[in-house]
Amino acid sequence: MRYNIVIIGGGPAGLGAAVEAKKNGIENVLIIERDRELGGILNQCIHNGFGLHEFKEELTGPEYAGKFIEMVKKENIDYMLNTMVLNINENKSIEAIGEDGLINIEADAIVLAMGCRERTRGAIDIPGYRPAGVYTAGAAQRLSNMEGYMVGKEVVIYGSGDIGLIMARRMTLEGAKVKAVVEINPHSSGLTRNIVQCLDDFNIPLKLSTSISYIHGKERVSGVTLSKLDENRNPIPDQDEFIECDTVLLSVGLIPENELSVGAGVNLDMRTSGPIVNNTMSTNLDGVFACGNVVHVHDLVDFVTKESRIAGRNAAKYCLSKLEKNDTVSTEAGEGIGYIVPQNIDTSNDEDVNLFMRVRNIYKNKKLVVKSNNEIILEKKRKHMIPSEMESINISKDLLKNITGNISVSVEEA
Repeated sequence: MRYNIVIIGGGPAGLGAAVEAKKNGIENVLIIERDRELGGILNQCIHNGFGLHEFKEELTGPEYAGKFIEMVKKENIDYMLNTMVLNINENKSIEAIGEDGLINIEADAIVLAMGCRERTRGAIDIPGYRPAGVYTAGAAQRLSNMEGYMVGKEVVIYGSGDIGLIMARRMTLEGAKVKAVVEINPHSSGLTRNIVQCLDDFNIPLKLSTSISYIHGKERVSGVTLSKLDENRNPIPDQDEFIECDTVLLSVGLIPENELSVGAGVNLDMRTSGPIVNNTMSTNLDGVFACGNVVHVHDLVDFVTKESRIAGRNAAKYCLSKLEKNDTVSTEAGEGIGYIVPQNIDTSNDEDVNLFMRVRNIYKNKKLVVKSNNEIILEKKRKHMIPSEMESINISKDLLKNITGNISVSVEEA
């Protein structure tokens, strides 16, 4: 089998990249999806709040995915379901296994859109036995929303990531009692709107600077011990609290799914755990692009779609021999910035470039300062910045042409 562009992953990133590649003149496009249907994580996100940027209306996850699935079918884009990619060779040859056995596919260009996965209990080493009733928040979401199972009646959620916050509301609406959402940091790791809509509106307590230090129970979870933490994340003596519960949901972070990328030889950024890309979403491998949560974890699916369009468009240009390879400048995370994507920028690019980043701490009344050769080229005042909400800065194509050195972004006094 041979295709011009093969997209690995049929979630929002893969769907967006496929549609954009087809619209830019590529006839032979294939999506490979390991699940039984297209849509990815959106299929289990039955709450609303999606599509405000992309479609100017509020949609549920399945509705958002459905719009792109319709586009894929309208454009007659090929897709394989229940198919797992095993390996990507350096010559862009793909080995996959599906319902009909082993498949070999040759591609002119590849778009990596595998998304991300959740951290599990094993990644954070909570002491205790291994009882039933411990789930990742995403697994509980799928069981509840797609399979029709109630995972528990008395719930404690560890971590205030967005999926955990949304599941606090979902469990409450299903009749469970959510005893607490526990967060190790002094601030929530979820969006502010989710804290308000999912916790405050249902009087669910959020315990900051607190950890689960022990999970009780042998056959089934019977409770958890919470420990209050000081500023160095050390337990404060004599401030432990026991909460009786039968279920613990873990919302303790997401990891970009990059085993395939590493096997293919794609260079990763240790700060994002995703591929190092430039503003065309190209990786270090010729003809291999990446987009969405496989590059870095996004807040909103609308931003994933925006990024996937860039990847799909430039993969099409690559196949049509219209993508020029020019020298790039690097982006550098300065004071107060955790990471920046893209990590490299082609300054001769004929499109504006959006820099996406996360700050390291909570900041009020500060500004983001963009510099090149120690000269300020752009400033953006921000009243409030937190690590859980991604920041972005737009650099116009006209401004890019005047940049000759590496670009740094830092948090400074307003």
